[in-house]
Amino acid sequence: MTEAQLLKTSPEESVFGVQPSHRMAPTVSTVPLGPSPPPLAVWPPLDFALGAFACCAACVFTNPLEVVKTRLQLQGELRARGSYQRHYRGVLQALWVVGRTDGLRGLQKGLSVGLMYQGVMNGVRLGSYSYCEALGITSFHGGSLLSGAAAGALGAFIASPAYLVKTHLQAQTVEAIAVGHQHNHLGVSDAFVSIYRRDGLIGLWRGVNGAVPRVMVGSAAQLATFTSAKDWVSHSQWVSPNSWLTALIAAMISGIAVAISMTPFDVVSTRLYNQPVDEFRKGRLYHGFSDCMLKVCQTEGLLGLYKGMGPVFLRLAPHTMLSMLFWDLMRQQTVKDKKSQGRS
Repeated sequence: MTEAQLLKTSPEESVFGVQPSHRMAPTVSTVPLGPSPPPLAVWPPLDFALGAFACCAACVFTNPLEVVKTRLQLQGELRARGSYQRHYRGVLQALWVVGRTDGLRGLQKGLSVGLMYQGVMNGVRLGSYSYCEALGITSFHGGSLLSGAAAGALGAFIASPAYLVKTHLQAQTVEAIAVGHQHNHLGVSDAFVSIYRRDGLIGLWRGVNGAVPRVMVGSAAQLATFTSAKDWVSHSQWVSPNSWLTALIAAMISGIAVAISMTPFDVVSTRLYNQPVDEFRKGRLYHGFSDCMLKVCQTEGLLGLYKGMGPVFLRLAPHTMLSMLFWDLMRQQTVKDKKSQGRS
């Protein structure tokens, strides 16, 4: 498929467009509407860049919450509730503690490698999802969900080394408020080099077995609910279908769905990435995804899988809102610019 064919869609249409009524809930499909336009398609390589830029822009604002989330998820690791000192007691208090102890730079720990992760993972994820849209896969029943999951798995696998280093750096702090294993890296490049020298190339993908299901669930929930919520808001005619408010409302709904569904996977992923390894390059605490989930439930209770739920939502909701909104607006503007160039 050529770039010209992919950009043939009208510039006035929304990023995900209005899909056929069989994708909507019965209560919504009864609303009388005209013919549904096809989804807007952008040249996949360009959409890769747009998705990467959108999520990197969102990451700059939400990274302090990612630092707090990592600390809360590692606090009391494999310890029964009440048997350990709680340095972090909530989102606001944790932000204050980190800022007071590590300084303002401490709140942006891991930002550079976090931007690397967001750029690669979400560039691949959103670009792949856009390509599935262009092929018409998302128009089938369940196609949006499966496309989002597959795109998320691919992005998570490719960007896993960056997430590994990000987790190590964000967990790292002074002994007074330290939680989880401390890897004591000197910086991003030192982290990559030391992990490679100690564990080899495969060591850079340690913890990917927790990252792939995490991002599959989160991506499927985010992209599917964003698409459906956007259709619902458009059909409800609360605001203009082409208004940025449509994407804003849809992104807020999507952020809630992602936070609820992804937090247990996020906790397991953080634990697998941050655990120390032995001389045989095996994890000292967990043997894999299911072992980690089982041990967390046994020692910390079911609520242990929802540690850091507050910052997860507070991070994911604005991150989803900003990244989906930026992506939506940039794609629309790209098509408008291309259309204008064609006319001139």
